[in-house]
Amino acid sequence: MPDERFPGLRRRGFLTATGAATLGALALTGCGGSGNKGQDDKGGTPKRGGRLRAAFAGGGAGETLDPHLSNLFVDVARAKALFDKLADYGADLSARPRLAAKWESNKTLDRWRVTLREATFHDGKPVTAQDVLYSYRRIADPKKAFRAKASLEPIDLDASRATGRRSIEFVLKRPTAEFPNVLAAFGAYIVPEHASDFDKKPIGSGPFRFVSFAPGRSAVFRRYDDYWDGAPHLDELEFVVANEESARVNALLGGQVEYAHELNPTTARAHEGKGQIEIVRLRNSAMQAFCMKTDRPPFDDKRVRQAFFLITDRKELVDGALSGAGEIGNDLFGKGYEYYADSLPQRHQDLDKARALLKQAGAEKLKVTLDTSAVAAGFTEAAGIFRDQAAKAGVTLDVKMGSKDSYWSDTLDNGTLCCYRSGAMPIDAHISQRLLTDSATNATKWKHKDFDALYQQAQSTRDKTERAAVYARMQHRLYAEGGFLIWGFADWILGTARKVRGVEAKAPANSLDWARFDKVWLA
Repeated sequence: MPDERFPGLRRRGFLTATGAATLGALALTGCGGSGNKGQDDKGGTPKRGGRLRAAFAGGGAGETLDPHLSNLFVDVARAKALFDKLADYGADLSARPRLAAKWESNKTLDRWRVTLREATFHDGKPVTAQDVLYSYRRIADPKKAFRAKASLEPIDLDASRATGRRSIEFVLKRPTAEFPNVLAAFGAYIVPEHASDFDKKPIGSGPFRFVSFAPGRSAVFRRYDDYWDGAPHLDELEFVVANEESARVNALLGGQVEYAHELNPTTARAHEGKGQIEIVRLRNSAMQAFCMKTDRPPFDDKRVRQAFFLITDRKELVDGALSGAGEIGNDLFGKGYEYYADSLPQRHQDLDKARALLKQAGAEKLKVTLDTSAVAAGFTEAAGIFRDQAAKAGVTLDVKMGSKDSYWSDTLDNGTLCCYRSGAMPIDAHISQRLLTDSATNATKWKHKDFDALYQQAQSTRDKTERAAVYARMQHRLYAEGGFLIWGFADWILGTARKVRGVEAKAPANSLDWARFDKVWLA
């Protein structure tokens, strides 16, 4: 039954904002947090002790603490409190060492040696190479639907082996320059060898150890004093389920919790700077876009796609659809992330040039159906705003509302234009999942063998500067004629009690420092 303190378990808080794209639509970064501005102003030395209660949307009675099944934000927050990965994503979505002390490749980038740091599980046993191989082989089990399975696909786990108690040689199926991103993959947590039952007494190597778990209601964890990265400041951490945003806000205002995840911009504006609670904005956490299918009319003509880039008033969309809680995009994924092509000029609305391109393409008085849904915040608002912008260029957009339950699967292959969003992931992962000929979630139907070849070239390039240059070439092409019209990047908004310190404000959702409670304390 639902917890009466936090009523209403209705809306699932999915980590994956793109639905069908199950690898991390919104995800985790860096090491050690500096806190949001309000907390920094108060400063102070970290204080040890106390229990922090964190409210998240949940998944009901079927919730699990199995870290390899993490799908919801609350799943991931609980998993990272109990477990560790070999690496995790920094604020720029580059891989940072965690249980892996270091990694190094051979010259051809198809063999990588990983050295583990000295770390122990909560039962005192050391984390070993055998635990890592067991964890990865469990994730890769063809009979299971574990989250990180696709991410681990480049590894030949039959050929990979332990070369010592704390060293592993990973044999890859092909050269992979970004192999550290595989180690940081969402859901790729390390568990003890032979572990299988995670809901009664899970044993991890994370900063907190298990106390109790009531699916759909609460999970209580206690500080692990021997944590390799330093014992947490908090004595205890409790995750409570409050599925409705209003329940989370009211619990925060009423002192029933000290941390509330996923607030909307209206709530943030109502409380920001008022002194009762603190508002934390995680910048660049969610890409906002329109997806044009490049394999069918009218978007099989790149001039039409270019015209749509120029029809768009990005600031109006951010102000209207996101209530100003974000920043404008430039038709490229990963603003501020490693390899992002920030040298390209910011695109602005140019209706005259858009009309000229449409005329050249024979697409004057164009009519297009725009698929949208209430499946994600701001989608219906963005569709209405874009419809009005397109009308100024002589384009008629017929906005069609889709089912929240099937929107992502419906729009993956069907239709011509749809609303789209994605959370944080490395740029190379965005490319491999969505922009290669055989990508499983290629919603824009961007299929070009020469583009595929550039990706393989990047993955086979050992020198990072040279590799960055290849990624830049790929992004220049997407900027010129791609199918993603990326108009903005939304903030992810949290609320905390005034006494909470150490919440990292520079960490996009899904990076290491998002929901990282071992560095948080109560003043």
